Amino acid sequence: MVQNITKGIKTLTEQARKTVEEISIEQAKTFHIDERYVFIDVREAEEITKLGMIPDAFTCPRGMLEFLIDPECPAHNKVFAQNKIFIFYCAHGLRSLYAAKQAADMGLRSVKNLEGGFAAWKASAGDIQINHEGQ
Repeated sequence: MVQNITKGIKTLTEQARKTVEEISIEQAKTFHIDERYVFIDVREAEEITKLGMIPDAFTCPRGMLEFLIDPECPAHNKVFAQNKIFIFYCAHGLRSLYAAKQAADMGLRSVKNLEGGFAAWKASAGDIQINHEGQ
């Protein structure tokens, strides 16, 4: 039986962009030095190990997002209980857009998405933190 997909990537992306503000790299660099903002890296551990990350970002693989946000869940992380502005990013900005929308749908206030993701950050000579395995 062929599946009848009723909502594709194009529609999901359009809906997410109506909910989540996307910020430029220039804005992100300004926000990065402001403690009112928390950067949330939703890439997988292998991506972060291989390519690095934005310094002091909180790593939250996309598959764990809902568990880490929900204060009723044993996996909840207090980073999401802070009264901060959360800037989500991934490799190129699409997974993080969906993650930010899901976070907003769950009730997390003040979520934004980094347009172009980590690739755009790196291309703009943004600071990068490299964590080597075993450190």
